[in-house]
This record gives sequence, C-alpha cells and structure tokens, in this order.
Amino acid sequence: MNALADWIRNWGHWIVFLLLEVTSLVLLFRFNNYQGSVWFTQANMVSGTVLDWQSRLVAYTRLGEVNRQLTETNLVLQSEVDILRHRLAEYEHDSTLTERTLAAQLAGVRRIPARVIDNSIHDRDNYITIDRGSADGIHNEMGVVCGTGIVGIVYQTGRHYAIVLPVLNSRSSISCRLKNTEYFGYMKWGGGNPLRAFIDDIPHHAKIRKGEWVETSGFSSVFPPGIFVGKVKRVLNSDDGLSYQLEIGLSTDFARLRDVAVIDWQSAIPVHAAQSADSVSSTPSAP
Repeated sequence: MNALADWIRNWGHWIVFLLLEVTSLVLLFRFNNYQGSVWFTQANMVSGTVLDWQSRLVAYTRLGEVNRQLTETNLVLQSEVDILRHRLAEYEHDSTLTERTLAAQLAGVRRIPARVIDNSIHDRDNYITIDRGSADGIHNEMGVVCGTGIVGIVYQTGRHYAIVLPVLNSRSSISCRLKNTEYFGYMKWGGGNPLRAFIDDIPHHAKIRKGEWVETSGFSSVFPPGIFVGKVKRVLNSDDGLSYQLEIGLSTDFARLRDVAVIDWQSAIPVHAAQSADSVSSTPSAP
C-alpha cells in the first residue's frame, strides 16, 4: 500500500498532466473547425497508407494464383493459334489427311495446371517435381508445357506429386520440326547451358536460316504438333559431316520455371494413330 502511495506521489502530476492534455486536444479538435479538419485529413492519410500496405500484401500473396491463370490462358491461346494456323494452311494448299486430323485433335487436348515445387538445371540429369499426381489425373508419359513452350515428360507419378523428366536431361529425346520447312529430328540436351539444345540429322539439302522457329512435330503420343520449342541459333555440321546439327535457343527458361501444365494428348488421339516418338532413352533411377 505504501508502495502505491509512493508511486502516485512520484508520478501523479504526470498523470494529471496527460489527462489535461488529452482533454484539451479533444476539445480543440471537436469544437474548432480548422483544427478538426486538419486532424481528419491526417487521420485519413494514415488510414489510407495502412490500407494501401494491406492491399499490396494481399496482392503479393495472390501472385501464385495470378501466374497460374496467366499460364493456363497462354496455353489456351497457343492452342487456338495452332488450330487457326493449320486451318489457314488447308485453304492455302492441299492438306493431307494427317494434317487435317492433327489440326482437329488440338481442340480436344486437356490441360492440368501444376506448380513446380523442386527444380534443378545444373546437373547432367535434371528433374522437376510438380504438385499434381495421379489423384489429379496425371500418369507417366504425359507431356508438360508452360506458357513459353515445352518443358518435358512425366516420368514418375505419386498420388499428389509427379516427377518430370525435362528437356534438360541427357535421356530426353523430343521429336521436333522446323516450322517453315517441316524437316524434323530429335532434340537432345548436351549439358551445360540450360538455354541451349541440339537437333541432329537434318539433311544438307534443307535450307535453314538462323532464327527459324522449332516446334514439336506431332509424331508422338506425348506432344501435339505446334508446341513452341525455340529458335535456331546456329547451323553446324554433324560429327560425320553427312547432315546438319542445329543449335536451338530454348524458349523455356528453366531457371525461372514456376507454373506449368500437363497435357493429356493421348486421350485426344486414337491409340493406333501414333507411337511415342518423344521418349526417355532408358529408364533412369529415381532422383
């Protein structure tokens, strides 16, 4: 009790001073228009700043969802562009039955959006882990793409996760073609630079220019035709000198890969229509 009395004696004048200050400020801002408007303006400024910070924080936490929506939209638009391109080709020249069939099949491709949760680019045999699995309709040998082009092939599937064998793996072999010439070959990664791959066995009589687009050939049960792969950076001679080797600048930046989509191309084509040309050359051990 004595301690409380001592504390009141020591600090009582400060308590009285603060109460009088608060009372005077309330009276000042309540009964004076100018001072009240100044207080109201400053309070609104502080409140607006806090709300702006809150809005920015909420928007930042939703970036993942926005990226997934943009990825899916890009994939839809890319498929529609491919369909229109093939239909235009039908009017410009006599298309074969295979071309017409492939153009129609693109409209039925199912896409399953997924997020990359683990990725490597510096190993000889790189792998990607995504947050979708068999419970989401994913199974082995399904193609994986992103908004900028091809990513790889599903290699192992769990219930809620799957492992993807990307282009950046020595066992990956993707059937690709030059967009303007229709010459095709198998794209493989030579290690090292994650933005570069190579296509072998392009004949010498093919007229190839730097900057030509490279896309999936469609000779596969994994990828439909027309998925963007990259552009020709250099035209080289093969080791035996009998054909060209093309250096391809990949359109997909695997170092920044985040949102992808698994495509169910197999369900869109008859079982007998294509044998898988895009492949894993041998069964690797699990990463």
